[in-house]
Order: sequence, then structure tokens, then C-alpha cells
Amino acid sequence: MVSENVRSLAKQFTGRQMAVLQAAAVNDSAFHVRGQMVPALTSAFDRPTPFITRSPKVVQATPENLTARIIPTLDSRGVWTRGGKIGVDPQHVLQAQEFGGRRADKRSEVALRRAGILPNGMQTAIPERPYPGSDDGRGNLRGAFLSQLISYLQASGEQGYRANMTDRRKAQLRNRQGIGSLANRKVYQTTLGVRYFVAYGRLRGGRGNHLAPGVWAARGTHDSDVAPVLLFVRTASYRPRISMEDIASKARAGEVLARRMRYRIRQAAGV
Repeated sequence: MVSENVRSLAKQFTGRQMAVLQAAAVNDSAFHVRGQMVPALTSAFDRPTPFITRSPKVVQATPENLTARIIPTLDSRGVWTRGGKIGVDPQHVLQAQEFGGRRADKRSEVALRRAGILPNGMQTAIPERPYPGSDDGRGNLRGAFLSQLISYLQASGEQGYRANMTDRRKAQLRNRQGIGSLANRKVYQTTLGVRYFVAYGRLRGGRGNHLAPGVWAARGTHDSDVAPVLLFVRTASYRPRISMEDIASKARAGEVLARRMRYRIRQAAGV
């Protein structure tokens, strides 16, 4: 009975009018599925960032194109973009978690590798106990901290405020209390400052071969306080953890579309 009533109401709309209603119903369904994806991603990951969990965006259907897409990260114009301050592509992250395999390099890893710092076949990870003030609480380095670190290591390929750090600026970081001068042998090294350096452990031998490969920070008298900041680890291979197809299936997109189509027809007919 309800179906017959809806079919009867639908006859009053022209092809263009019906296409407008269909596009609205398709978009309703797409937003419903996206709404199911966000909590599913939140539960699938360990302390995920909002950037990842909220990355699926809806490219809406139109009367001319009755197909809606749900894809990671759009700009204000509805165009796909990497997004993020450090060039993390959420699409690559989600693909690795859905299909398994190697995680794509972050922009910071590309910069470190290009500078000859990060060895081939390795990626980066923060230590189990993050360096004080470096992490965002979700297992990642804060954007501002990472930018400073890349600049300090002379690995930045950008200009302006993100350009590679000068020796003078490094000296300021190293000698924050202003005790002595780094150009003077009488410098006092009991400072609150920090010096970053790269160690390769057993990968290359030499100084620092007792340290795990990665970027380290040295503080205190004669650099006595040494702690890891960013570790170099073998490229990880992920096992599938999520299925967007399963999420869409559980969201019952087909049923939602039929229901929203009936709603849109009734709404347009004033019933």
C-alpha cells in the first residue's frame, strides 16, 4: 500500500525533478554510511587521530551524476587532497589497514631519506616513552616539533620559516641559559638546551653504535642525559584490520536509499 502510494506520487514529477530527488536520496544514504565509518575507524585503530577517523568525506551526487563517493580528505572545493601539516595521506593509511601491506612513507620520512639520514627499507616510529614535549598523545610527533626536528637535521626542502636551521639557531637551542659561547672553549655545558644527533647503531658502526638507530637528543652536563626522539625501524607490513565493504554492508545502504527515496518523494509532494 505504501509502495503504491509512493509510485502514484512519483508520477507527478518530471525527469529532471525526479533526478533532483534521486540525488538527494543518494546523498542521504552516503552521509549515513559515512556516519557508520567514523566510529568503525575509531574502534579499529589504537588512539587514532581525528584526521584519520574523520577523513572519509562525501562527494555528493548531482542530478546529472547520480553517484556519490566516500573518499578520504577533501578540500573546500570538494577536491581530493592529501591534507595534514606533515603530508600524511589518509587514503594510504586506510588502504594499508584494509588490504594489508606496506605503509606509504610520510612526507617527513621522504625528507629524511632524501637527506641521506633515513636508510632505505626503514621508516620512523616514536619511542615507547616519547621524548618530553614531542608527541601528540596519539603515537605521533606534534607537527611543530617535527618541523623543528626536520629543520635542525638540515632535511627540509622548503623555504621561509620551515627552511633548514642555521648554526646560530642551533646554538641558541643548545645553550638556552646563555652560559658561555659555543665558539669559546670555556663554554659551560650545564644548560637547559638540547642537541639532536643521528645514530645508526649496528647498521653502520662507529660512534653511537650502542644506541638504537634513530634521532637522539642530548642534554645536561657533557651531554650526559641522552634519550631517543625518533627511531628508525624496518618497514612494517600490516595485516588487514578493517573492511570498508563490510562497514557499508552493515550500514544497510540499499535499505537506507529506498527509505530516503520514499521520504524525498513524499516531502516534494507535500505529503
